[in-house]
Amino acid sequence: MGGSEFVWIGKAILLLQLIPGILGWGKDGHYTVCKIAQGYLSEDASVAVKELLPDSAQGDLASVCSWADEIRFHYHWSGPLHYIDTPDFRCNYNYSRDCHNSAGQKNMCVTGAISNYTLQLMSAYKDSNTESKYNLTEALMFLSHFIGDIHQPLHVGFTKDEGGNTITVRWYRRKTNLHHVWDNMIIESAVKMFYGSDLSMMIQAIQRNITDGWSNDILPWESCSLDQTACPDPYASESINLACKFAYRNAAPGSTLEDDYFLSRLPVVEKRLAQGGVRLAATLNRIFASQPSISQE
Repeated sequence: MGGSEFVWIGKAILLLQLIPGILGWGKDGHYTVCKIAQGYLSEDASVAVKELLPDSAQGDLASVCSWADEIRFHYHWSGPLHYIDTPDFRCNYNYSRDCHNSAGQKNMCVTGAISNYTLQLMSAYKDSNTESKYNLTEALMFLSHFIGDIHQPLHVGFTKDEGGNTITVRWYRRKTNLHHVWDNMIIESAVKMFYGSDLSMMIQAIQRNITDGWSNDILPWESCSLDQTACPDPYASESINLACKFAYRNAAPGSTLEDDYFLSRLPVVEKRLAQGGVRLAATLNRIFASQPSISQE
């Protein structure tokens, strides 16, 4: 990758820190997913990831996992890749029906993007003697971000309300929208109330839950049917189901969401962050399994 591209990525990461209200899991959510994932990477995957990361990341995947949210203002085409709009109140997901952008272009949604960037990385590693035609650093950062996004239930929400973006609510005393509650506010409130305003403490608590309470779930979370390298469709189906059961329920426009909503939804958020991290690692482990390293200009 050329030096100018690294400079742009570094600037994008800096700009991200200055822009409020980014869509997607908030920065804390994406950081958490990728930090958890790093703990489950195989040796091969860990080496490959560090090889592809921009210099500004200093070997830390989590530090660039929100990059795709900033780059959407530069790569306008990437906006629809962060989510899927499903038919209102159907509470189910179907790839052929739902994976398209507003112009009807197929495969332009978060499940399509996960499959696409997985294939880009795999194609480069299968033919390591040929310089890749893809920007593999960006492919890695997009993939890591989108596997986080698909685990946020309202990223697979209803079409009419744009995944809760048009549902105005109050989070305690603060006016906001339902999508932002799930992107940011549940996590921010939890960090402040239960983890001493220290995100690393929340991450450690989720990691303990994975190894203790969810230890029997790790293998099913990691697994893909039919020996697929990436399998985002089940993750999308889980998200729309959770959106209907938890996100939209008791959150009508104009409502005030307080302790009852927060305390009953926080376990859902923490489990989705855990699943996102474990599945991101499993996907990267399959992509980079015992493959030779690649050269990228």
